[in-house]
Amino acid sequence: MTPLVVIPGLGSDGAVWQPTIDALGDAVEAQVGDTLHDDSFAGMAARILSRAPNRFALAGVSMGGMVALEIMRTAPERVTRLALVDTNARPDTPDAAARRRATIAMVAHATDIAPLAEASLAVLVRRAAPAAIRDAIVAMGVRVGRDVYLRQNTATLDRGDQWPILATIGVPTIVVVGAEDILTPPDLSRDIAAGIAGATLHVIPDCGHLPPIEAPEALAGLLREWLG
Repeated sequence: MTPLVVIPGLGSDGAVWQPTIDALGDAVEAQVGDTLHDDSFAGMAARILSRAPNRFALAGVSMGGMVALEIMRTAPERVTRLALVDTNARPDTPDAAARRRATIAMVAHATDIAPLAEASLAVLVRRAAPAAIRDAIVAMGVRVGRDVYLRQNTATLDRGDQWPILATIGVPTIVVVGAEDILTPPDLSRDIAAGIAGATLHVIPDCGHLPPIEAPEALAGLLREWLG
């Protein structure tokens, strides 16, 4: 059985990956990396590595892809394959950093984050995403909660430039992106794929920023082929 570590994105827990894990079936032994307790990518990576198998395939979506890159920086010898899903290897632009700081301030003073979770759907899934998926993402954001969201946003804001890591990656790598991703548009994934020797790019049609929950069958098919 293939050991696979999957890493959720910002404001997410293991539920974001569960539909894809279910679609992969019994051939894969999936473990969800914990990103809920640290305020830096270094801390998240260390926590995940402390609980992961000695050697494993690694997949991360959104912020989880950034944490996966941190793992590739600190412990590349433990990773057999890499999948980067709807992520960004560059630091925030000044405008994006300003928006993130404004979001942090808004969340810090919110007494109910449900409306903020609902508002985030505009950039997390395509406009035509089914109501069940939209409801699951909102429920997940509320469940993860304000404190975790603040820690994760701080870690993402402070991540720095991960682009130099790409040239050091020597394992089979796929880069996956939803064709309708607004938050990290496909051009970012094209650039990442071009920056990793031998990487292949896959664009999932009719999908936004979160393929693991929005297009699990399509993503599982790509991961199954990637895992061999």
